[in-house]
Order: sequence, then C-alpha cells, then structure tokens
Amino acid sequence: MKFLGVIPARFGSSRLEGKPLKDICGHTMIEWVYKRAKRSNLDDVIVATDDERIYEEVLNFGGKAILTRKDHENGTSRIAEVCQKMDGMDVIINIQGDEPLIEREMINSLINCFRNEPELKMATLKHRLATIDEIENPNNVKVITDKNDYALYFSRSVIPYPRKENMNNYFKHIGIYGYQKDFVIEYSKLPQTKLEISESLEQLRVLENGYKIKVLETNCQIVGVDTQLDLEKVKEIIKNKKISIDEE
Repeated sequence: MKFLGVIPARFGSSRLEGKPLKDICGHTMIEWVYKRAKRSNLDDVIVATDDERIYEEVLNFGGKAILTRKDHENGTSRIAEVCQKMDGMDVIINIQGDEPLIEREMINSLINCFRNEPELKMATLKHRLATIDEIENPNNVKVITDKNDYALYFSRSVIPYPRKENMNNYFKHIGIYGYQKDFVIEYSKLPQTKLEISESLEQLRVLENGYKIKVLETNCQIVGVDTQLDLEKVKEIIKNKKISIDEE
C-alpha cells in the first residue's frame, strides 16, 4: 500500500488571517507542518492550496504543492480534487495545516492501522481528556466509540452524559484522518447531513451515511493554531524544548 500525506492550506481565516505563512521561530507554519510530516513513514507529502503565496512558499523551501480550485467548502473536498489528479496512492492521510507540532507517531499509527486492516475506509485519532474544563469546552470535539474502537458519535457537547462521573470515559477527537483514496472521492460527493450541519462537524456525514470510522487512541498532544495566542504558545514550546524543524 502507498500512503500520501495531504496538507490542505488556505490563506483566509476568520481568527488568524494568513495562518500558513505565519512565522514560527524563523520558518513558516506550513514549513513546520510539512517537514514534520515528512519524518513519518508516508511515501510522499503534498500541500493542497488555492493560494499562490502558499504555493510559492512550499516550493521555496523544497516541498511539493498543488494548486486547487477556490470553491471547496472544506479540506476534504480539496483533498478529493488532489486524489483525482494523482495516481499510484492507495491511502490518503489528511494532515491539518495549522498543527505545526504534529508528531510522526500520530501519522504512523494511522498508516499501521490501514496496513493491518486493508478493508478499512476511514480512521482517525483520539486523546484522553483529563479535566472537567477540557470536557466542557465546546472547542474540544468529543468522541465516543464502541468496543471495537469504531466511532458512535462526535459532539461538541459533553458525551457521554456524566450521570455517573468517570473521567476515563472522555476523549478529544484529534483532527487527522486516514482514508482509502476512492472513499475520499465518494465521501466528498455526499450532500451535507442534518447532524453535520447542527454540530458543524463534517465527519458526522460519514456516520449518518452508514459508514464506519476507526478511532485510535494516542498519547501525543498537539497544539492547533487558531489564534495569535495559540501561535505564541507554539513558539514558546519550540523555544523551551529546543525543537528543530530538521530534527530526526
């Protein structure tokens, strides 16, 4: 099986305009994401963007990029366009372009999952939540799974309901996905669903159409960058831990 990492990246953002090109300790955010993804067991990595500035930046630091249409409603739709243009890949790993501290272990766990279960259509990750504040925060998307680790539901609400308090029951969904290439294209053509619109979570479209999503637990914690405050937090982590963009 061949694995392609795709990093959707757009310039527009309601809370932090031009996120992919923001400087983080001498390198743009998109360079951090790309080079850390390249350290994994992926066969190749490509940035999918509709912005010439991002496209040129990726080429300038020696990465691969593809220009896509501007009318995509989400990253999955953009990835589907990439899939239709590229041959030779079996599984796509969707890597968020605003997570500059992505860990290779996270990507590799999805790769290994598809190698062990070649019929799998889609998989993602979860991380255990430790505090009530994290659990009640609607920005932390929660996921509950069945005994075989397939998603039952994703929600911004507290799930399961804490009738009997048990801190071991709460998991945050980590927004990195693996898909069979053909399934990405099929999924992107499905119309939006009621729960997807209500929760503003596109992965619910998969569940509402009767497909399964495997959810793997990870101990890795990542910091997504949505605001200037998040950006400064990432810079501090890199400085304090002396993280190099080219480390092996």
